[in-house]
Amino acid sequence: MTEPEDTEEAIREPRLWRDNGWTAKVIKNEDDDGWAVAMTPDGQVEPALVGPWTMGRDKKNPKPLDTSAFNTLVKTAAEFVRRHEQQLHATLHQQIEITHRTDRVTVSLDIEPDEENPSAMLRALDAAGELLAEVRVAPSFKLTRASASAWAEAGFSAKSVR
Repeated sequence: MTEPEDTEEAIREPRLWRDNGWTAKVIKNEDDDGWAVAMTPDGQVEPALVGPWTMGRDKKNPKPLDTSAFNTLVKTAAEFVRRHEQQLHATLHQQIEITHRTDRVTVSLDIEPDEENPSAMLRALDAAGELLAEVRVAPSFKLTRASASAWAEAGFSAKSVR
């Protein structure tokens, strides 16, 4: 499998750098007299991260971007995006283990965040990973130890989780 070619040409200007799948743009901070830097992944319209940027020696203009600063910004922005994706995944895919009649049961909630028709699926698996039950629930369903146990006590009935 080959890597997709980077269609964006590298730019290395004092206030605009593009390389390694990212664009750093130094912008005027609208909230004060300072400067900010916006980090945008290639192919995205909105920046993934905007943060303060250092003033230059004249205390009026921003410090120019350089290789070291750009590489640090890319590392920081990529880590921010990765953490956001992990948090989103954890929100959309939850899992709890409960004991039901002396057996370990794993209850999971998988949410599909469709803007038009969001949905969620609640599943129960036994210790061997065999599916015990599966029901569609509202995306707003709260998976807690109590809600999972109540569902199990009700025989994994779809009516008990509505």
